[in-house]
Amino acid sequence: MRVLSGIQPTGRPHWGNFFGAIAQYIQLQQTHEGFYFIADLHALTTIRDPQQLRQNTFDAALDLLALGLDPTKATLFVQSAVPEVSELTWLLMTGTPMGLLERCHAYKEKKAKGLTADAGLFTYPVLMAADILAYDSQLVPVGQDQVQHIEVCRDIAGTFNHQFGETFVLPKAKTLEHGAKVPGTDGQKMSKSYDNTLPLFGDEKAIRKQIMRIVTDSRAMEDAKEPESDHLYQLYRLFADRDQVDAMAAMYRRGGFGYGAVKKAVADASEAYFAAARAKRRDLEANQDYVQQVLTAGAGRAREIASTVLARAKSACGVGL
Repeated sequence: MRVLSGIQPTGRPHWGNFFGAIAQYIQLQQTHEGFYFIADLHALTTIRDPQQLRQNTFDAALDLLALGLDPTKATLFVQSAVPEVSELTWLLMTGTPMGLLERCHAYKEKKAKGLTADAGLFTYPVLMAADILAYDSQLVPVGQDQVQHIEVCRDIAGTFNHQFGETFVLPKAKTLEHGAKVPGTDGQKMSKSYDNTLPLFGDEKAIRKQIMRIVTDSRAMEDAKEPESDHLYQLYRLFADRDQVDAMAAMYRRGGFGYGAVKKAVADASEAYFAAARAKRRDLEANQDYVQQVLTAGAGRAREIASTVLARAKSACGVGL
């Protein structure tokens, strides 16, 4: 089964990105045909600095490869390196109702806040649909907040198929398992929007300091605490094995400990967990030609499929002679 997902290069990845999405992409490459792209065209709705966008895009490739994306098992490429997707977007745009786009979350939220929404934000669900449909994708792993966009994609593809005959594969959403379970430094869901993230890569001493500053409640050390409702425990559980998690849970229920000890345990466990990925990223930084070769080869494979799908769609709707 062909799986597709994209990651916007709008900033460095954090723990929530990894456990909420990237780890499952890497797992899926073992059993599915994976296509993963860096969505630089989508990022244009928020990034206006060209050098920053280029650097973020390349950094995203480094991050994904370091975290375990295997180019012999999955196809990694940059969205804009497949121009067929942009042409397909226009074919889909001509049959997409305005009302469908007006109901999409990102547009509605920005309008509700009184912010200016440009045409890129308004129509990006159509570009997202083209991203998915261009590769005959069957399964799209997404967080719960993105399920609507897969439904929109299916609506757009279904309308095209109804008007012009069976052209597109209708994809299904695969809801990611842990997207809502990675708390940030303030206890809310980890998100760049809340400025409460912990980075995957960077200076380890600085990351450890961030962990040690995580907000906690004011209960006395001797008080017993319910581990499942505590965000420090939830973070520790991401990295520790079953015996370690059980021991930590027992300590919480017993009481008589300080949160500083838990923060240190989180820092130690997370450093050990990401040590191999951090070392691999340093190696990739020293071999950037290899990374570029991976992206070029991936774009070539992606274009082979996208060009076939685009030709099928153009023929169906009568574009070209």
